[in-house]
Amino acid sequence: MTESTDDRVAQQQRAAEATWTREFLEGPTRTRWESLPPQVGDQAPDIALADSTGTERRLSEWWAAGPLHLVFMRHYGCGCLANRWEQLQPALEPIARAGATTVAVGQAEPERSHEVAARRGYGFPVLSDPERVAYVAYGLLDGPVPTVLHDEPWSVGDQAAADRMTASRRGTERALVDHAWQLPGEFIIARGGRIGLAYRAQACDDFPPTGVLLGAITATRA
Repeated sequence: MTESTDDRVAQQQRAAEATWTREFLEGPTRTRWESLPPQVGDQAPDIALADSTGTERRLSEWWAAGPLHLVFMRHYGCGCLANRWEQLQPALEPIARAGATTVAVGQAEPERSHEVAARRGYGFPVLSDPERVAYVAYGLLDGPVPTVLHDEPWSVGDQAAADRMTASRRGTERALVDHAWQLPGEFIIARGGRIGLAYRAQACDDFPPTGVLLGAITATRA
């Protein structure tokens, strides 16, 4: 990376921490659907998002060729995301052998997404959705406090807790950034765009078993 890009990523990281703090202090706000989200058998929303080079890509670019395994990630500093990556790594090869392409959606800008993906070795495209347009379109909600913090104490406007948490993790792989309460999810989308699996996490550490993903890919190919 050039120095100017490094500076840009550092600025984005600081802004992302400010976003996390603001969201943490306010608490989860999108915990209910205003209307039914896309379900199995529905046409998947064909959202356009920037990839890590800044090029706009549509999800239909991938599902036009075959099944798409679409992964919506938690924020990059979340320990649950780290756990999911450990589980997902050995599953990527059998998912690919089953005929699906894995694409992820994250909350960071393209430059920050590129830096994180390169450092962690993500072997799939990572699309940028800082405004969470795709998260909303696919019906992924904010998690109520216990589903994200579990048994840790929390109260609205607890600035001391926010400062303590961000300071303890700043500059590490678990730096607190982006939207504090956004839950993850994973979808299998058939060639042509029909949803074959809609797995919306009920907690930040709720992930689909590999067998469920593979079964959904097989079903969509059939």
